[in-house]
Amino acid sequence: MAGSEGARVRLPQLRLDELLEELQARLDAARGTRDRVHSLLEAVLSVGRELDLEQALRSIVEAAAVLVEAEYAALGVIGPDGERLSDFLTVGVSEEQIAQIGPYPEGHGILGELIRHPEPLRLAKLSGHPASYGFPPHHPPMNTFLGVPIRVRDQVFGNLYLTEKRGGAQFDEEDESVLSTLAVAAGVAIDNARLYEESRLRERWLQASAEITHSLMSGSDRGEVLALIAERAREITGAALAVVAVPMEDTGSLTVELAIGQEAEAHRGLVLPVDDSLIGRAFAAAAPVASQDVSRDQRVSAGPPRFTGLGPAVAVPIGTGDGVRGVVLLVRAAGQTVFSDKETEPLRGFAAQAAVAMELAERRRDAEEIAVLQDRDRIARDLHDLAIQRLFATGMTLQSAGRFIEHTEATERVLRAVDDLDETIRIIRSTIFGLRSREGADSPGLRARAVRVAGEAAPVLGFAPSLRMDGLLDTHVPKEIADHVVAVLSESLTNIARHARAVRAEVVLETDGREVRLTVSDNGVGIPPDGRRSGLRNMAERAEQLGGKLELASQADDGTTLAWSVPIQVG
Repeated sequence: MAGSEGARVRLPQLRLDELLEELQARLDAARGTRDRVHSLLEAVLSVGRELDLEQALRSIVEAAAVLVEAEYAALGVIGPDGERLSDFLTVGVSEEQIAQIGPYPEGHGILGELIRHPEPLRLAKLSGHPASYGFPPHHPPMNTFLGVPIRVRDQVFGNLYLTEKRGGAQFDEEDESVLSTLAVAAGVAIDNARLYEESRLRERWLQASAEITHSLMSGSDRGEVLALIAERAREITGAALAVVAVPMEDTGSLTVELAIGQEAEAHRGLVLPVDDSLIGRAFAAAAPVASQDVSRDQRVSAGPPRFTGLGPAVAVPIGTGDGVRGVVLLVRAAGQTVFSDKETEPLRGFAAQAAVAMELAERRRDAEEIAVLQDRDRIARDLHDLAIQRLFATGMTLQSAGRFIEHTEATERVLRAVDDLDETIRIIRSTIFGLRSREGADSPGLRARAVRVAGEAAPVLGFAPSLRMDGLLDTHVPKEIADHVVAVLSESLTNIARHARAVRAEVVLETDGREVRLTVSDNGVGIPPDGRRSGLRNMAERAEQLGGKLELASQADDGTTLAWSVPIQVG
């Protein structure tokens, strides 16, 4: 009996222990769930507070790693094409490891699986999935996997990738549920950050437009305003290079008036065809023209290499319709994101407003010029109607009075005074003519003539020569010297076409106000020692007549470089 009673006592005791253990386990689970929910709420609040997009993305991926206890986490942003990753943020991988692994993934394998099928994906072993094809060298080993898409307004923005749950455990349904909840909050946070970023961007464009309008209306030089347009556009879009090209009168070409940033020196003064260049197409169509990689774009005109280390680009017209006044080209560094439509539209509006401001400033300058011309006409009329008539009358009076003077010396003095009055009248008449005339209004300048010569040589050469011009060529170079420059340029291009067997020619025409320099180079066969040099002698004689010089550098199979320079005098 005693043994039976002891057994009955122990049995309830065992059941009670089991019940207590189960209760404890449930309490622990409830506490764990409570803690996890609390952590999830904290993560959602933390992510929602971020207004900077990049920092918001960083907060999302860090929170995801903590919530599901993953050793490695990443957030991949899907690019505009919807098939590749344009940005990739990681947690758990050091900078040294990233450098060893190489470029970030673009969305192949398992990562691409989530892009093609934007649904949660949980794997016990990565390598067991049909889409997996291994890791690159130096990549840390990864087995367990959990991926969840992030949606922003019914559009998949990117994906969260989590691998290697700590403690060697598997990702479970609860991990998937927690991560999916975070992804929803992440979508809202990303949308808010985007809207905030867009509003700040609009504000910056408006400030830049106001700055340019104020600069133009206050009488700033046109070159300064173009530089301001280029600099503000480069700053706001994060471009490495900004180029502004404007049309040349009566040539059908564009000239690069200014360039700032990376590779700027190679662009300054370039003459670009409208029909066969990226900038020219934007000008002709009066619409933006984009390039994913300008360094390899076939629409870039021939010439010296000038896009080394550069990538995405967009050319935007300054103005709309028939009122296009130029083109601004913005180029980002290689490897950066392409220019999206959301970036291009405000840039286009900014350029259009800049064109309106430029037109208003030009109208104001035209009005000022008309006022100056009217004032000149008034001065000329007053000189003619008042000063000349009085001087003429005074001269007639002195001539009449001279008949009554008997002293010979006094008579000679009166006659000299009459001659001085006649000379004064001639000087005033010359001044009147100068006030009313517009010398050389119909004659083309050196720039236009050089473009025309280069264009006429293209059919004979078989290609369009690259042309770059710099300095006040139309202002500083006198017409007599300009005639010699055009003749030397024409002779040089003709020689290349006849003898060089070249496939590329580059022309640089520049002045610093003291001398004008023309450099023509090609990649042909060079000048043979026994070759004819009559054309070169003519060029050398032209230079010597003007006090200048001709320098020649030529090597077999390495082309020829001709440098012709003469001094100029600025009146």
